[in-house]
Amino acid sequence: MAKAVGVSTAYINLLENNQRSLSVKVLMSIADAYGVDWRDLIQEGSDRLLADLRATIQDPLFNQGTPDLQELRLAVDHAPKLVENFLQLYSSHTNVIERTMETNDSASDAPLLNSPEATVHNFFRSHANYFDELEQCAEGLRAEDPCEPDEVYYWLKNRLQSRNGIRVHIAPMEDMNRALRIYDQEAQVIQLSEALDFPNRSFQLAHMVCLIEFSEQIEALTSSIEGVGHAGKIRCRVELANYFAAAFLMPYSSFKQAAEDMAYDVNRLCKTFGVSFEQVCHRLTTLQRHGERGIPFFFIRIDRAGNVTKRFNASAISMAEYGGACPVWDLHAAFSNPGTVIPQFVELPDGKRFFTISRTADRPAHGRDAQTRRQALSLGCELADASNIAYANAFNQDDEQLFGKIGINCRICPRQSCAQRAHNPIAFELSVDPTRRGDTHLES
Repeated sequence: MAKAVGVSTAYINLLENNQRSLSVKVLMSIADAYGVDWRDLIQEGSDRLLADLRATIQDPLFNQGTPDLQELRLAVDHAPKLVENFLQLYSSHTNVIERTMETNDSASDAPLLNSPEATVHNFFRSHANYFDELEQCAEGLRAEDPCEPDEVYYWLKNRLQSRNGIRVHIAPMEDMNRALRIYDQEAQVIQLSEALDFPNRSFQLAHMVCLIEFSEQIEALTSSIEGVGHAGKIRCRVELANYFAAAFLMPYSSFKQAAEDMAYDVNRLCKTFGVSFEQVCHRLTTLQRHGERGIPFFFIRIDRAGNVTKRFNASAISMAEYGGACPVWDLHAAFSNPGTVIPQFVELPDGKRFFTISRTADRPAHGRDAQTRRQALSLGCELADASNIAYANAFNQDDEQLFGKIGINCRICPRQSCAQRAHNPIAFELSVDPTRRGDTHLES
């Protein structure tokens, strides 16, 4: 191996004993010499574990000698289960603190459980945002009677009627009691609100087909989830059905090929597959099939107040679970430019750089009082993959002024002299000079 790769036998020995990190050059040399996919040489999920461990260890709770990056890598390589249990313990700890502060009810055992949103995020991330069982089911169903994207809704409607005896009815908003979809199992009727546009009607029917025809696969996937409440498991089942719907509407291989051919032009992909902007962004995070992986994207959606309403992550970035995401990130600026795709290059405090696109997404309005339910979403990837994305082509990536200096959350962000700082960091004290007024009242 040393001769084939062009290094010393001592270096190979150090690699085998986890005493050296595998450089990109050596990784590519091994892949070329043995004809394997370089991704297969990387421990599955190790990047995710390392990123989560690095983010967790920054908590001031661990201020007595923080391990360096090499120590963290050794922990992930040699004791991944221990690391996962540690992260679960830390997650439970933070939930206790947050829920206690919210409810001030120490008698309740509810704080020991992750929130349903955190359960969904952790469950999907533990599977690298990819579920092959559901992909195979979706592909098999789509292959039964191939049709054009504009015919999918009618195909699904006929399928539900002929195979399951379930009728689909478009109901006036007044009859839906502010719901977008209601399944009356006794009457065998699915009611869809007239507030749903055509792509979302197709998505809702594909979602229902999954719950009705592939419930065993959903149950098998969620049965292994431990340490979560009933609501968390229900949310996972719902999100898995959403995963199936996206896989059905955007079949893996054809969607991945189209995305690469179109340089990840999300608007074009929407038109090609007859889906929404948000559905395309979410689907791009799931292209993690073994041997046919796409770019590892992350996806986040927020409301006007900055609350995180959805997040999925196939990359190494850590994202805020709760409100307070960095205002330097143009994700927030999207509200001022509705419908416009905003590209941005960003840099985290640890020096990692990413490319993101942000845009608003309008939610279905089921009444006059719901017309402002606009949210903003962002799709991002590591800087190394930005050259494959059309939205990044117009920028000079060698320009250091190009990168917005963002953080994960204001309370843990270590940046100083930030004009957008809203909270004192909990890890250190900001400098205060009574003779000087800085950009914010928190720092001078």
